Amino acid sequence: MRKKIGVIGAGNVGGTLALCIVQSGLADVVLYDIVEGMPQGKALDILQGTAVTGVTSFIYGTNNLEDLAGSNILVITAGVARKPGMRRKDLLMVNADIVGGIVKTVSQICPEAFYIVVTNPMDVMAYLTYVISQVSRQRVIGMGGILDSARFKTFIAMELGVSPKDVETIILGGHGLYMVPLVRFTTVKGVPITKIIPKERIEALVQRTREGGAEIVALLKTGSAYYAPAQSTFEMIKAIILDEKRLLPCSVYLQGEYGAVDVFNGVPVILGKSGVEKIIEVDLTEEEKAAFENSTQEVRAMIDILRQEGRI
Repeated sequence: MRKKIGVIGAGNVGGTLALCIVQSGLADVVLYDIVEGMPQGKALDILQGTAVTGVTSFIYGTNNLEDLAGSNILVITAGVARKPGMRRKDLLMVNADIVGGIVKTVSQICPEAFYIVVTNPMDVMAYLTYVISQVSRQRVIGMGGILDSARFKTFIAMELGVSPKDVETIILGGHGLYMVPLVRFTTVKGVPITKIIPKERIEALVQRTREGGAEIVALLKTGSAYYAPAQSTFEMIKAIILDEKRLLPCSVYLQGEYGAVDVFNGVPVILGKSGVEKIIEVDLTEEEKAAFENSTQEVRAMIDILRQEGRI
């Protein structure tokens, strides 16, 4: 029996993710949005495509959260998208209200579900989801590190003229501006990039990765990235459904790992059928520790704002 995945938010990320899932044949999809007709229309369009591909996964759209009942995985993409010049902090209050309201409902009708949080500011929305849902910390995962890693790999591959498949990296910390790329663990087919790319160029690639989302927002002018975020989210879904035991950078609840307590932040984890099956800790340099702490404090500051405003 195929798994059931609820995609909450039928915008660009949610709609593209729904397409990825259905085309894979791994699960059936319920696509939810508050906008009448939009999830139904996108779902019908995707479903008609299965007649071409021969995939047997089913998808339908709805404006009723109750239709998500029985979902094995819930992906939260709903929220206000970032606009040009808008920082993730600016999204905090409005998206906290949206995500908080959704989780209060779905946690009652999908008590056994895993949560993958995409809505920005992602690390904070993942924390909010964890607190409200009251599920185990293994079942709430934020998507950010995979996307940041993909961007970093892409820029390195472009710099060297190689396939991004041959690039490996580890990225810690918050999604976007506060990410902490571990350059000394970044290789091309086992060769450290520090041996083949000048230091100033590596720094430039790191900075471009940090601003990767803003760069796309500036180019699109009327929206934000969605193809790569959707594909990154699908990698997490696949790892859970197929029990792949993938080592992936994800935002998870920390209870002392990397010196962080009661906060979500990006770290390498083993992702499988039980969700977050293990957090991998690597020894950090003093500079990396300081950068990770700075990232953690940024997330914690926004969590504190939610507490002060009574959202948590």
